[in-house]
Amino acid sequence: MDTLHGQAKAGFAKEAQAYERGRPEYAPELADWLKRELGLRLDSAVLDLGAGTGKFTRLLATVAGEVAAVEPVDEMRAQLQTRLPGLRALKGTAGEIPLPDASMDAVACAQAFHWFANEDALREIHRVLKPGGSLGLIWNVRDESCDWVARISELLAPYEGDTPRFHSGAWRRPFEAVRYFAAPALTMFSHSHVGPPEGVIVDRFLSVSFIAALPDDEKRLFAEALRRLIYTHPDLRGRDEVAFPYRTEAYRCLRR
Repeated sequence: MDTLHGQAKAGFAKEAQAYERGRPEYAPELADWLKRELGLRLDSAVLDLGAGTGKFTRLLATVAGEVAAVEPVDEMRAQLQTRLPGLRALKGTAGEIPLPDASMDAVACAQAFHWFANEDALREIHRVLKPGGSLGLIWNVRDESCDWVARISELLAPYEGDTPRFHSGAWRRPFEAVRYFAAPALTMFSHSHVGPPEGVIVDRFLSVSFIAALPDDEKRLFAEALRRLIYTHPDLRGRDEVAFPYRTEAYRCLRR
């Protein structure tokens, strides 16, 4: 049975609205990638696993005729249902997906797989996929070649602890046995999140699980550190709008 990581449950529940405000959308090229690499069409059924507030679900709905979303955190799922009221949004986890065997043409996990990267999850994803189906793993990754982005990563580092993170690479380990899926195949896109610094920087990083779970006083100090960076860095100071640089990493994993 898959259990929800404590940092994820606490942090995402507290800051579901900041998550929706501050998290970037996805690179427009991903729509073509979903069609080409995951084979999605208007008659396809796809599951968004760990759907959060539905940021990626909205993109899936433009390329597939049937979209289901599974999200364990009630507050995140409520945000999704508000924005996509007609969509099937289910409470569940990667270890217990509330869908029948062989019911999905594809499963997608956006900004989520590192939370449940284990063999039990791959077994359960394999179960709900039809033969010939694929698993898609997508992350928007901060471009730390940008100086002020690297400074934000430095501010985050002391709080990270043992929280599951994409950059650790631990999410790859369940694929080493190649029992359920072929090795992940990468496609990469450049992407940016354009908007006011308060949204694309402050709200974005207040929604990080281990920051969102902090006591209010500590979280306020972290927000103040972000705002000091915005007010003082030469590339951010005085700007009403900034472009936060990301690279989008999209992995196709073929079902065995």
